Amino acid sequence: MTMAQRKRRLVSGELTEAALQLLAAKGFDAVTVDEIVTAAGVSKRTFFRYFASKEDVVVQFLADMGAGMCEELAARPAGERPSEALLCAVSVPLAACAHPDHAERALRVVRLILRTPALRARFMERQAQWCDDLTAQLADRTGLGPDTELYPRLAAGMALTAFDAVLWRWSAGDGAEDPVALLDRAFAVIAPALDADPGRGGAAAS
Repeated sequence: MTMAQRKRRLVSGELTEAALQLLAAKGFDAVTVDEIVTAAGVSKRTFFRYFASKEDVVVQFLADMGAGMCEELAARPAGERPSEALLCAVSVPLAACAHPDHAERALRVVRLILRTPALRARFMERQAQWCDDLTAQLADRTGLGPDTELYPRLAAGMALTAFDAVLWRWSAGDGAEDPVALLDRAFAVIAPALDADPGRGGAAAS
């Protein structure tokens, strides 16, 4: 990474952190770009060099969550059961949310996203992209064509439905429950379907 790239990442991170803290504390509609740049110690021109709007700051947060899932799924062993591979992949952003250094802020941001209609809509848009990306990876892992076989998209959709359900439960419970433990419980429900072999109609091989 070049010096310029490191600087861009640093400034982007500072802007994102300042914006998310303000948005989570005051609400999406109550925060202005002027407040964000003042908190971050940069100019408004700098803000718009990185983001088109304050909404885009949250969208980037969501993009990072999806990237973490896809990177983890790509790194899982080829012979691993689909339920195990997907559980590990979907756990990545939830583990980050639950980390003691980030849990309080992450909870506020998740609440902001789920309770703000405009952000909730963008969240669903992002989930659709995550589903496409996970579907493509599952197709590669199983050798099943995503356009000719139901399994890859169904499996990706089930994993993301579990992820979504956990976020809602974690948010509604004020963060009292461990989101990773909640995800384990959710996957215990869907694992038999994820591990079913669509080619033979039985259980997938270990």
